[in-house]
Amino acid sequence: MQAAQDTIGLTTIERWSDALAEVHERIAQRFARAEARERARRYLAGLLGRVERKNGWQLAEALGEAGPQGVQRLLNAATWDADGVRDDLRAYVIDHLGDAASGVLIVDETGFLKKGTKSCGVAPQYSGTAGGTANCQVGVFLAYASCRGAAFIDRALYLPKAWAGDRARRDEAGIPGGVRFATKIALARQQLARAFAAGVPARWVTGDTFYGRSHALRRWLEDQGRAYALLIPKTNAVRYQGRRQRAEQLGARLPEDRSREPWACLALSETCAAGMGRWLLVRRDAADPDEDAYFLAYGPADTSAEELVRVCDTRWQIEEGFAQAKGEVGLDQYEVRTWDAWHRHVTLCLLAHAYLVAMRRAARQEEAGAKGGHHAA
Repeated sequence: MQAAQDTIGLTTIERWSDALAEVHERIAQRFARAEARERARRYLAGLLGRVERKNGWQLAEALGEAGPQGVQRLLNAATWDADGVRDDLRAYVIDHLGDAASGVLIVDETGFLKKGTKSCGVAPQYSGTAGGTANCQVGVFLAYASCRGAAFIDRALYLPKAWAGDRARRDEAGIPGGVRFATKIALARQQLARAFAAGVPARWVTGDTFYGRSHALRRWLEDQGRAYALLIPKTNAVRYQGRRQRAEQLGARLPEDRSREPWACLALSETCAAGMGRWLLVRRDAADPDEDAYFLAYGPADTSAEELVRVCDTRWQIEEGFAQAKGEVGLDQYEVRTWDAWHRHVTLCLLAHAYLVAMRRAARQEEAGAKGGHHAA
């Protein structure tokens, strides 16, 4: 835990053990046996600790164990409910970061580069992590962001079609019989549906172009009565002043002075539900117009341009979250091959990351309070 503590105030550090115990208490009911329950606590502590790589051997060493068998047993064989822990993670994030006025749900995916063909779901597929096609696993994630911070609340391993229909590979990787092929869009919808059902306090949904270009996802969100601001390809057509035009065509007609006004917001004329509106937002790149970004937004008709820009800007917080979770708690440093083990490791990593986010927010609040008290004195 030392690596993370280096950036946190002393008074808050003194509370870390109690705070981690509170996190562990939230998930304790998900474990059938005391041994697995206790090892999960130590696993969380190991993910938060100064361990060069958060794999079985090095985590075991950090936990004072002779070998990785115990860690492997926690991820592969112990009886516990990873989806239940996921629900506890979501509740923990909302308890610490929930804010109905500023809450945004962010959907995105990330790749986990792998060698060989045995890891569940591994295949040559596109990964932004690799910058192209690579042998990897891909996970679809949902994050929650508000004025209080950002953390992940859900996850799912994408199972390529070649895996979904291969019984031998499924059996070897322990893929449950009820798991069928689902597109990344479908996985995102499932996660969003869980968040909606749980009453997560978020007024908006955002995501990158992979999700924004999906007409089906946008229509589904509208049917759910949900507002969104999603990145779209510049070639997507929108209806502006009664004419269908590509987003890039509208962007090209904007005033040339990009440095003073990096964002432009255009009200669209496409039909929508009563009381709702549509907009095209353009984030202009002062150096290169080819790098302009386009967002398609749908929400209450009285939404201000400032609010729309805020929501669009929120999308990049999930990228920061991936970097933090991989760099600080070993999200991508696992050495597991099965379906259950992937979801278990990833869920515990996301919980450890959420804990760091909560602790850092508490430290900032404490520091601000101390400065305020000093000024008052």
